[in-house]
Amino acid sequence: MNSAYFHSEVISLPHLPREEYQRVYEASLRDEITCFVCKQPIKMYLGINQSPFFFHPNKDLNKKCMEENKDIPVTTSNIEEESVSEYSNQNGFRIPKSRNIRTIIKPQETEWQQPKAIKGRTPLTLKIKTPSELLGISLDIEQKEAVETINGPLLILAGAGSGKTRVLTTRALYMMEEMNIDPKSIMLVTFTAKAAREMKDRLIHNSNKSQQRLNQLVIGTFHSIFYKMLIHHNSEKWNGKHLLKWDWQKENYLKQSCRELGIDEKDFAFDQAIQQIGYWKNTMKTPADIKPVDDWEETVLTLFKEYENQKEQQNQFDFDDMLVKCYELLKGNSTLLDAYQKRFQYFLIDEFQDINPVQYNLMKLLSSHTNNLCGVGDDDQTIYSFRGSEPSFILNFKDEYPSAKVINLSSNYRSDHHIVSTANEVISKNKKRLSKKMIAQYQSETSPLCFFPYDEEEEATLIINDIKEKIEMGANPDDFAVLYRTHTGGRAVFERFVQSSLPFTIEKGQSSFYERKMVRAALAYLRLSVNQDDTTAITDFIRALFLKQSTINDVKALSILNDCSLLEALLHVKGIPAFQLSKIKKIIPRMSSLKHEKPAVAIAIIEKELGFSDYLKKQGNEGNSMDKGSDDLNDLKVVAKKFLTVQEFLQHTDHMILTQKALKGENFQTGVQLMTIHRSKGLEYKYVYIIGAVDGSLPHDFSLESARKGNYEFLEEERRLLYVAMTRAKEYLFISSPSYRRGRKATTSRFLRPLL
Repeated sequence: MNSAYFHSEVISLPHLPREEYQRVYEASLRDEITCFVCKQPIKMYLGINQSPFFFHPNKDLNKKCMEENKDIPVTTSNIEEESVSEYSNQNGFRIPKSRNIRTIIKPQETEWQQPKAIKGRTPLTLKIKTPSELLGISLDIEQKEAVETINGPLLILAGAGSGKTRVLTTRALYMMEEMNIDPKSIMLVTFTAKAAREMKDRLIHNSNKSQQRLNQLVIGTFHSIFYKMLIHHNSEKWNGKHLLKWDWQKENYLKQSCRELGIDEKDFAFDQAIQQIGYWKNTMKTPADIKPVDDWEETVLTLFKEYENQKEQQNQFDFDDMLVKCYELLKGNSTLLDAYQKRFQYFLIDEFQDINPVQYNLMKLLSSHTNNLCGVGDDDQTIYSFRGSEPSFILNFKDEYPSAKVINLSSNYRSDHHIVSTANEVISKNKKRLSKKMIAQYQSETSPLCFFPYDEEEEATLIINDIKEKIEMGANPDDFAVLYRTHTGGRAVFERFVQSSLPFTIEKGQSSFYERKMVRAALAYLRLSVNQDDTTAITDFIRALFLKQSTINDVKALSILNDCSLLEALLHVKGIPAFQLSKIKKIIPRMSSLKHEKPAVAIAIIEKELGFSDYLKKQGNEGNSMDKGSDDLNDLKVVAKKFLTVQEFLQHTDHMILTQKALKGENFQTGVQLMTIHRSKGLEYKYVYIIGAVDGSLPHDFSLESARKGNYEFLEEERRLLYVAMTRAKEYLFISSPSYRRGRKATTSRFLRPLL
């Protein structure tokens, strides 16, 4: 059924403005939409594979009403398109005025779009290969060659799903059991403790040797291995009690430096500064090597110098120091280096594409006596440039080691052919990469799908309803993953899962979108409009007015002395500059009226009339390429449109904040996985949904801006990011391209357009 009633008003889906679909859908969940025929509540279907329609959950009743409600077909002849001005607002919906709703044609750009199959151009051609066994482990020809190539530099190009872990562990076993190489002379380095554990388990499961002998093999992360070296040679200096484990500890040092240097710390992006300092250290840059490109980097460089000085004075160190100082120790002590080189003869590095300069130089230094260095990785999956990772170490491996052998593991055992060939098409457009192509080993009847929701809210609804359908047909929630470019990009999906009954898990420690600095500040205005004595809100409000944080103590005291609200007490604070006081006198009387506006309207008033745009410009990280305050505010506007009252909107934000805090302490391992693409690397799922595949999101705005200036490095990394996301899928891949993002018209990602 395409027609229904909403509180006696006619709703007709073919003619309802596209942006209203989500609110009509949510109204149907509250039984506010009734059948055109029987007047009983009906639901709205909003999913990926079919156009929206109304239906009765009761199949018999649905069939009966459908037969009686034959929608009159609409033709476009002699019918004029109705303008926006001919709509009226009824119960929060835009309803056409004074005309039969069946005779209205809505603008073409807002029509429902059917999903489109995405297909690569390469037909399925199974590789002719002779499977063989080595140590009881099945290997293909390329894998076997990689296992048996022991001496000299070796680069194993292991594409997505090519059996990288199998090759690494089998190679280690082969060296010990067939070549009789002493396990104590082998170092196997991974990037995560989880990968190290998995490899150890596989070695124990497949080996004939005793576990005691296997334990002699040195296997672990870069940090665990090289930190042990530091402890061994100076246990007092490198005692764990001196380690700065948490970012808040580093932030305290930076805040102290800010105070000493007279830098305003109120809204300084300390998390970004910590990341930048880490990047400099991992790329082996000392403060003397750095030439700041802007004022922000100039400030961070100053803090970097102070941070290093304070650590040295307090005899403390951080995780980055473990590698930097170990390199300096070995580089400056030839006797010690010689001792380690006598101990270690063979070096295997997992995820070689993720290696950064300090890690690379450490391994190069240790292996220089034998050059028995084996790197296993895929330059097409280099996605950690913000940590200093560079694809150049793979791309230039043959230049660094002219005698090196390069083996390409080209068989993909994970994904369906349509997924693999499509991913190949995407990544082939990158210029800086080694020429190669993954070859799938099976093909099904399904192709990757691109679907076209209206915006982020509808995108989340389509995904969760599609997952529900598949689970009802027997799928397991653990088989699903929803991937997004940034944490904020997953906001709507997270909220829809909270409102559903489906089990799900998010990245541990992730904070709520509503606790982000700019979002919290904007919400402070709304909270104070409802409750002028909200202590938390008045603190955020004072910050947004550029007042000193000590003002909050004055406000609390003056509120008692003058028997007024915290908000009104601002008018009694002494010492506020005249221009700020004048602004406050204009804002406060307007505040109480905000609670009577629709949330989206209230936010627009806050931004444009109450001066929030000034705070946004000065404190919104607008110069930062990744996290702009204006982006956060636009995201807030999108969700605000769903609600009719400020009170409802604030209840929603509070519920989401509390839910996310509750999930922070949990360690769920089951259910649908919600995560960033970066976090998904190395994982695989039967069903994968990639959201926000539009220009500005994937690829991110900052990469497009860099490309406009002639630097295509970041754009290529964004393409690699999409490639990684696509190759997480085993059988089913769904990519979302919303028509609107952050309230603005969006364009399907340039990475996908050639495939549609």
